[in-house]
Amino acid sequence: MLLCQTSAVATKPSQYLVILGVAQDAGYPQAGCYKTHCLPGWQDHAKRKLATSLGLVDELVDKRYLFEATPDFPQQLYQLDSLAKDTKQSLNGIFLTHAHIGHYTGLMYLGHEAMGSEDVPVYTMPRMKRFLEGHGPWSQLVQYGNVKLNELTADTKVVLDSITVAPFLVPHRDEFSETVGYRIEGSNKTAVFIPDINKWSVWGKDLQALVKSVDYAFLDATFYHHGELPGRDMSKVPHPLVTDTMKELKNLSKVDKSKVWFIHMNHTNPLLDPESEQSKDVHEKGFNIARRGLRFVL
Repeated sequence: MLLCQTSAVATKPSQYLVILGVAQDAGYPQAGCYKTHCLPGWQDHAKRKLATSLGLVDELVDKRYLFEATPDFPQQLYQLDSLAKDTKQSLNGIFLTHAHIGHYTGLMYLGHEAMGSEDVPVYTMPRMKRFLEGHGPWSQLVQYGNVKLNELTADTKVVLDSITVAPFLVPHRDEFSETVGYRIEGSNKTAVFIPDINKWSVWGKDLQALVKSVDYAFLDATFYHHGELPGRDMSKVPHPLVTDTMKELKNLSKVDKSKVWFIHMNHTNPLLDPESEQSKDVHEKGFNIARRGLRFVL
C-alpha cells in the first residue's frame, strides 16, 4: 500500500509520518498491573509498547517534529533521530493534543535536569498554553527558555514549509485543557490523528466523510469492546469502542476502510497482541492496527 516498514525501504520517502508508540498514556504493560494480559510485557521486553506518538520527517528541508510528548520521550526521540539521521537540524517542534499524562509529560526531558534544550517550539491550544505557563514544573521550561510555546487556533493551518498541520477540537475529558486532533497535509498525502475522543456521536461530525477525505486516519482505539473493563459500564467510558467504530464505518469501500489505523490502545486491549483473534478480526473487516515503526509517505 502506501506504507513501508522502517527496515525495508527501497526508495526512501522524503516526507513521512512514523509511528513511535501505540499504547494508551501509561504504555504496556501498565504500572502495577500483574494480570494475565500484562504479564507477557513484564516477562518479555520485546512485547512492551510505548505510549502513542507520531513522528513527522521532512527531509526536503531537513526538519522533524513530534506529535505528543509522552513519558517515553527519550526512546521516541532516539527513534526519530535515528530515522532522520541524514538531517542537519535538531527537533523542530512538538504538537500537543491535550493535558493528560501520556500526551505532554515528556516535556520534562527538555528541562535543565535532562536535555537543557533551547526554545524548542511547542504547539498548543490556548488553554493548554496557559496550563503550561501557570503550573510547575512546566512553567520552569518556559522561564528557562527550554521551550517556546506557540499558540494554535482551531481549524487554522500551521505552515511547516511544504507540510501543513491544522488542529481541530474534539470532545474529551477537558479538565486542564482543550483536546484536539490534527490534520496533516504533505506534498502528496493527508492524514488525521485523533488519539483521544469521546463517542463519535458526541462529536457530531461525519466520521465516514472524514475518512474518505484523507489517505490515513489514525483513530482512538483505547478500548476494543464491551466487557473489557470488568465491573464498569463501557457505554459510559469516554472513548469509542473499536467494535463501534468498525460498525460506524462498515459501509465504506475496501479502499477507504484500509485508510483506518487503530491507535492508542489501553493495556487491556487485545489489539496490542498481533496474534489475537480480535486483531485478526479487525484485519478481516478491512481495517488496520498501528504498530511501532511503520511509516506513511506524505
